[in-house]
Amino acid sequence: MAFMSEHALIHLIETYGSGLVGVVTGFEAMGLPLPAESMLVATGIYAGTTGNLSITAVVAAASIGAIVGDNLGYLIGRTLGLRALQHWGKYVGVTDDRLTLGRYLFKRHGAKVVILGRFVAILRTFAALLAGASQMAWPRFLLSNAVGGIAWAALYGFGAYAIGEQVRHIAGPVGIGLGGIAVIVIGTALLYVRKHEHSLIEQARREAGLTDA
Repeated sequence: MAFMSEHALIHLIETYGSGLVGVVTGFEAMGLPLPAESMLVATGIYAGTTGNLSITAVVAAASIGAIVGDNLGYLIGRTLGLRALQHWGKYVGVTDDRLTLGRYLFKRHGAKVVILGRFVAILRTFAALLAGASQMAWPRFLLSNAVGGIAWAALYGFGAYAIGEQVRHIAGPVGIGLGGIAVIVIGTALLYVRKHEHSLIEQARREAGLTDA
């Protein structure tokens, strides 16, 4: 929230209450680059220091925003995102085989990406879109999304409420640490996929019934 003064942020919280957290979280989950985590922390601190907001309502709003926004993002990815990749993907190296591979990998590991992605800024914005474009089964996505969204909202919301101003010094390092871990894990996974891409594509095609077993 560096682009907004603390006074302006507090005014927004006082005016719109916990609903603002839900709206910002929902739009971020749909792919817009909004600071939902910073808003959640700021609102949790405000609730803890003033008593003017119910922290339960704040956490509930953030959870609902995350779940609804992610499901809309998933729907966008599954319809428009998939069609765009099928039509234009070949120009950026995303072939039909690689789309099949993406669906296969999300089928195997999509739940981990969706849950953990809620705690990492870049994944929090795009995980739902990628899950939809990769045709991840919606019931698995919904469950993973709900677990990740509620856990994220509870951790940062109740944490901000309980710790108050101290959380400002914790949220940054925690986010950086989780981001670093995500980079290592994703980088290792990408190297593995690149090295074994041909065999993984063949396995994905067999599972999708596109080739003989």
